[in-house]
Amino acid sequence: MDTQVIVVGAGPAGMMLAGELRLAGVDVVVLEKLVRRTGESRGLGFTARTMEVFDQRGLLSRFGEIEVSDQGHFGGLPVDFAVLDGAHQAAKTIPQSHTETVLEEWVTELGADIRRGHELLSVKDTGDRVEAEVRGPDATYRLTAPWLVGCDGGRSLVRKSVGFDFPGTAATMEMFLADVKGLDLAPRMIGETLPGGMVMVGPLPGGITRLIVCERGTPPRRREVPPSYDEVAAAWKRLTGDDISHGEPVWVSSFGDATRQVTRYRQGRVLLAGDSAHIHLPAGGQGMNTSIQDAVNLGWKLAAVVLGRTGEALLDTYHDERHPVGQRLLMNTRAQGLLFLSGAEVQPLRDVFTELIRYEPVGRHLAAMVSGLEIRYDIAAGAHPLLGRRMPHLDLTGSTGPGSSTEALHGGRGVLLDLADNAVLRRRAAGWTDRVDVVTAAPKTLPDDGSLNGTAAVLVRPDGHVAWAAPGSHSDLPTALERWFGPAR
Repeated sequence: MDTQVIVVGAGPAGMMLAGELRLAGVDVVVLEKLVRRTGESRGLGFTARTMEVFDQRGLLSRFGEIEVSDQGHFGGLPVDFAVLDGAHQAAKTIPQSHTETVLEEWVTELGADIRRGHELLSVKDTGDRVEAEVRGPDATYRLTAPWLVGCDGGRSLVRKSVGFDFPGTAATMEMFLADVKGLDLAPRMIGETLPGGMVMVGPLPGGITRLIVCERGTPPRRREVPPSYDEVAAAWKRLTGDDISHGEPVWVSSFGDATRQVTRYRQGRVLLAGDSAHIHLPAGGQGMNTSIQDAVNLGWKLAAVVLGRTGEALLDTYHDERHPVGQRLLMNTRAQGLLFLSGAEVQPLRDVFTELIRYEPVGRHLAAMVSGLEIRYDIAAGAHPLLGRRMPHLDLTGSTGPGSSTEALHGGRGVLLDLADNAVLRRRAAGWTDRVDVVTAAPKTLPDDGSLNGTAAVLVRPDGHVAWAAPGSHSDLPTALERWFGPAR
């Protein structure tokens, strides 16, 4: 075998996955057909959950100053995200190009083999390994590994080569996305519905304006090259009556409203993550964030299997946990598309949604859905309110190691938080300390929602989700440890 895992695609999902694998000590080769990063901004910012994920790996400081906001939308209708309980707000105006730069620098430091200008031509799963045919800068070669993960986007060659089933609905319209210099337009941050469609305007650093133009009735097109800026300006004028043809385009792209998801995230020795597994209307900026979280869910599980710490059954939980998340992503983006992009016939529905969102439980539900904070995996049975949910940030006192529950996850390992200085508990976990860090400390303060009141200990998976808690879990600690981290030493 040439390496332990092949990752195809050096976008946010592929880079995040490579980083997770390297944290565990797994050899990984990343194949990327582009010789260099495009520099295109594309996805902007992070949801609150992705902010938490980056914080759990100690990556937030690498992004520099981050502008945050608690204001968002659902289908163009304002939603107050301040009602959510969390340590972070959503980040705004961080271009995807900067995210990719930060992640690639991190992954390079961790020792991943990133091969730019190396294009995947085909994939073959032989049953005991995966063979990838690759066109490099100088020659075509074969690369073998026990596992391969496709993070190669919505037109994934990995998905097509291996024959993943990819049902859904085809695009019904084409929309434009452009970053432009030299425009002086009033911001339309959550978009504006017009008689002929929808437009969105967002200011970016460096005097650049982000435009999204959705003109109803435009047939979908499969383009081999990006649209011209003249097409964008013409559509803008038809919708708004304003002339923006004097703008200087930085880059222009198009997208559609196709909605599809693979039926299985794993097929033999090949797995999919990110847009390779699900495509949808980019409503609310959820695509890149969901892709990153796919990678964080998969990385530590795949590493445990590669290193022989547990059986392949652990990989089945990747599909079991992330496929429902993808389903809800497709559901809410389709709903937002109907609200955002339909004509006057949907205005009564917009009016009803506007009224409902004013009720805090409704606003909270929609905000949690879009931000990724609502996710609860079927991890363990029991009454504890945090089982399956993300671990809230806890500042710790009395710890000789990490100063918070978030800092404890920087290494990408499991964490047992002993909040009651229980020596018996620590002895029960002794057989897993090569995979799980035991932290004995007390919380400085408890979450306002009462989710940790009376809690003596919490087992947190590397992806930040709670796998066991005392009291409240039906199983004992060794059972939970063995399920998620393999047999004791």
